Amino acid sequence: MAKDLNQHHYQLTAEDLQSRVLFKDKLILVINKPAGIPVHPGPSGGPSLEDYFEALRFELGHAPWLAHRLDRDTSGCLILGRQKKALRRLGKLFETGGVSKTYWAIVHGGPKEDSGVIDGHLEKIKTPKGWYMKVSGENENSQTAVTEWKVMKRGDGWSWLELHPKTGRTHQIRIHCQSLGCPVIGDWVYGPQAKEGEILPLLHLHARSIDIPLYENEPPLHIEAAAPEHMAQKLGNHA
Repeated sequence: MAKDLNQHHYQLTAEDLQSRVLFKDKLILVINKPAGIPVHPGPSGGPSLEDYFEALRFELGHAPWLAHRLDRDTSGCLILGRQKKALRRLGKLFETGGVSKTYWAIVHGGPKEDSGVIDGHLEKIKTPKGWYMKVSGENENSQTAVTEWKVMKRGDGWSWLELHPKTGRTHQIRIHCQSLGCPVIGDWVYGPQAKEGEILPLLHLHARSIDIPLYENEPPLHIEAAAPEHMAQKLGNHA
């Protein structure tokens, strides 16, 4: 369910957030979001990344705005709009699939094949304790969800996957890894449940890079984010 029992909390400072800026121009900012903090407050409130956006004003008289979102426990490339016109342009790009995203995931076990495409439907299931996404057939409540994936490395009981979502559904990467039989390490919704008194590791899912065709007649902006510490050991020199 979409309620975390483990409550990893990330302590963020303005200086830390500024050090995470990967790209900045007059229209947008891209930061390397840390794992463990939501991008905006949930229904029950609490601290979020937006609380610190004043630290990202720089020469402008206002803070930037979120152009999209990442799950609380997902790290990596997060785009912020510095101007309203940039937000509108980014919104259209996301709606039409113009923004290309690459994710890295370290998963339990690994798929049998070395690469493939998951093409199906996802449906949001609500329960008294929260909600989750599930693979479903085509119906009035489901949405198409497509992810290309390949195995980058196989380890002892784990694999490193590179994934390219072609749609932007909630929890898409996480549930698609589960559907491959290899949920993301640290996934408390779609992976192995924590035992009594056990604290799961942080989610091993990272938005590695993003390609944004923001400007006409110019190549897309390509921005990469270094992997977080909790994933770096398995990624080795690639982190």
